[in-house]
This record gives sequence, C-alpha cells and structure tokens, in this order.
Amino acid sequence: MKKSLFSLFLLLAFISKSTAQNSSVTSAGDILQFAIPAAALTATLFCKEDQEKPTWQFIKTYGSSLILAQSLKHIVLKPRPSEGPIHDNYSFPSGHTTSAFAGAAFIQRKYGWSYGLPCYAMASFVGYSRVQGKFHDTWDVLGGATIGIASAYIFAKPYHESKVGLLFDKEINTYTFGLTYSY
Repeated sequence: MKKSLFSLFLLLAFISKSTAQNSSVTSAGDILQFAIPAAALTATLFCKEDQEKPTWQFIKTYGSSLILAQSLKHIVLKPRPSEGPIHDNYSFPSGHTTSAFAGAAFIQRKYGWSYGLPCYAMASFVGYSRVQGKFHDTWDVLGGATIGIASAYIFAKPYHESKVGLLFDKEINTYTFGLTYSY
C-alpha cells in the first residue's frame, strides 16, 4: 500500500511539472516544493503504522523547518542575487529548498532510502531551480537543505529501527570509534 501511494504521488508531481502552464525549470521547482511534502503528509494519513502520531511528527518537522527558515531570512537580511519582481529581498536560506528537503528527509527517515532517494533527487532539483532562476545562490540552497534535513532527523522517528549504528566512546587518553550491529 505504501509503495502504491508513494508511486502515485511521485507520478503526480512529475505530471504536474510537465503540464504546468509555464514548463520552465523555475515553475517545476515551485510545484515540487509543495508536492514532496504533500506526499509525505499523505503517507502519514493513509499508511498504517505501529508508531504513534506520524502525522504529528510531520507537522513538527515541516513547521519547525519553515519557521526557522523564515526567521533566519529576517535575521540575516541577505539580498537576493537578482533584482526582479520578488515578494521580498531576503535570500538566506531558500524557503523552497527548505520545504522540499523537509519533505524528502521525512520520507527517507520514515520509510527508508528506497523512497527517500528519489525524493532527495527531486528536492535537489528544487534547489537547482532556485539557483538557475537567480533567486538564490548555492549557500542559500545549502542552508535550506540543511534546515529541512535536520528538522526531519530531530522530529521524525524511523519506522524500522536501524540494525547498524555508530559507536563513539572517550575514556582518559583513549578514543573508541566503531560500528555496531544488533540482531
């Protein structure tokens, strides 16, 4: 069921991209910034999970990332690379990229890399569209991606616990680093 829902929403995202009135790269990025998080939210509503409140995890992930991005825009006050008809002149971080990466990272965190990888590719395209359209530079896009990914890793609990982990331990004059595997 999960695979069918994800496939449907990813297909809808690509159809929306190709049938938009203006099929430019910028318009496709504008659509995908909402399509990816919409797919993540829909998956939490329709996929049966044993975990408590996956929809609430998404709301915290998405909401906190957008609040942080918008707050930083008004704190940093970095001008945009272009001077076209833009609603505001605040560039850092990219809100479109934050939105797309919050959705992509949430999907990857909750449902694994097989779903997350295509979503990360589409989110990267959103970032590319913002640089290509001269709305942002690379640092703005990297900042937005970092905020989106970090919020998902803070608020979204993995559906399946990982069997592989990292170990780091410090004792007096000794550091231990390794991998753990639980079965």
